[in-house]
Amino acid sequence: MEFNFGTVALVVFVVAMVFVFKTINVVPQQHAWVVERLGKYHATLAPGLNIVVPFIDRIAYKHILKEIPLDVPPQVCITKDNTQLQVDGILYFQVTDAMRASYGSSNYIAAISQLAQTTLRSVIGKMELDKTFEERDHINTTIVNAIDESAANWGVKVLRYEIKDLTPPKEILHAMQAQITAEREKRALIAASEGRKQEQINIADGERAAAIARSEGEKQAQINRAQGQASAIVALAEASATALRQIGSAINEPGGQDAVNLRVAEKYVDAFANLAKTNNSIIVPANLGEMSGLIASAMQIVKAQK
Repeated sequence: MEFNFGTVALVVFVVAMVFVFKTINVVPQQHAWVVERLGKYHATLAPGLNIVVPFIDRIAYKHILKEIPLDVPPQVCITKDNTQLQVDGILYFQVTDAMRASYGSSNYIAAISQLAQTTLRSVIGKMELDKTFEERDHINTTIVNAIDESAANWGVKVLRYEIKDLTPPKEILHAMQAQITAEREKRALIAASEGRKQEQINIADGERAAAIARSEGEKQAQINRAQGQASAIVALAEASATALRQIGSAINEPGGQDAVNLRVAEKYVDAFANLAKTNNSIIVPANLGEMSGLIASAMQIVKAQK
């Protein structure tokens, strides 16, 4: 039997290459590989170049450490007021412990998904239909807290949960739309009435302001007229007083009394003359002596002046 040295060399080379490939392992960034030695957990390989013992160590699990989105299948939930509601969402989680993720659960993704569904049904069952639309943030936070507590044993961190859709039955949806329409019409009517009310208030305020302005104007006009009349009376009184003072001064001067008598006599005669002109009857003074005396006094004054 001939011994082929080339064949042996080729076999050795192939075995050496297999040995090298089994020994050297390059782990990508944000990945973690779990190594088992003889069927038992040995180590977790970090990103970079890692060396393992061929045929004794083996890469049992490979995990991605990035944030992973997980669609939670739609399901029907029953609210506190016995209304069916179809809900679906999306869950974001991240593997934080590769060893626990490998051995803590046979399928941590399915476990998280099922736990999210059961927790969602429990939370929705404690709320009325209207509240489910208003309390989305509360629902999301409650589900995250409940899942994260259990997922810690699986080496998984639940980051957040978001509800994508809340779909009530068609009958409930139509009723809700009718309620929304009625509510909008009610708000429109209230807004219109408030507008009319404000319009009437504005008109009343305008009329009141106009009436006040008119009354203030009339008041000011009356004050101005009264002040004008008072000023006129004061001026007339001052003029009369001045005239009386001048007359009194003139009387006290020489010949002043005679001038007054003359003036009175003239006025007396003129008055009787005017009465005779305006009446067909002959008017005779009741006391002719007084008249003749006044005339005689007036004649004497005239002679004295001459």
